Amino acid sequence: MPEASAVNKMFAGIAGRYDLANHLLSGGLDFYWRRKLAREVSRCRPKVVVDLATGSGDVVFSIAKTLKNPAAITGLDFCPPMLEKAVEKKRHLEKTKKWASRLEQVNFIQGDCLNLPFSDGQVDVLTIAFGLRNLEDRARGLREMRRVLRKPGGVLLVLEFSQPATLLRPFYFFYLRYLLPVIARLATGQPEAYHYLGETIGKFPPRETLTAEIRAAGFDKVDSVGLSCSIVALHQAEVL
Repeated sequence: MPEASAVNKMFAGIAGRYDLANHLLSGGLDFYWRRKLAREVSRCRPKVVVDLATGSGDVVFSIAKTLKNPAAITGLDFCPPMLEKAVEKKRHLEKTKKWASRLEQVNFIQGDCLNLPFSDGQVDVLTIAFGLRNLEDRARGLREMRRVLRKPGGVLLVLEFSQPATLLRPFYFFYLRYLLPVIARLATGQPEAYHYLGETIGKFPPRETLTAEIRAAGFDKVDSVGLSCSIVALHQAEVL
């Protein structure tokens, strides 16, 4: 598991060009993945939503845009420079009539996924996109997520890199090892951060293993679906 201090420092270093790098490195697929996640949140008709490891806030804004019912949406991250980017985006969006009403109940806070600043059962839907991989203690983090979700009916949605379809793997891991750092250097000037990304993706468990870990944290019903040839998986876990 990665050390929290090292992860914090790494993300602080790339915060300025984080969004650009995400779009380039995913070939724009990150927009589709977030929309898929946001639609699943909307189906739950929540009143309280929390997005963990929110980064620059794109998942929060996608959820706010997609929800049909009013909801309090909180984005939490432990890296101040990333949160500054999220707050900056919110201020910019609030200037447009289209977004103003949707952002009234959106806020961003600093916090630790291993010690969430929410009471037991306070949250209806909890999301985490591409952040579970970075937790120093994944099992503890999943138990903490289970604690803050309401019972019954709380839902956890995890969007995370996975192990791709067998035929794609040689090409995919070649990309992670050799091409991704080059593109990242051009986009951010921080190729070492994306060496880390490639390494953590390669070592991250497949969908079946992560499903078992989520169940072990106390969730009653866990399903997953592979996206984009299973490069990414969306896990949905419910509290019954």
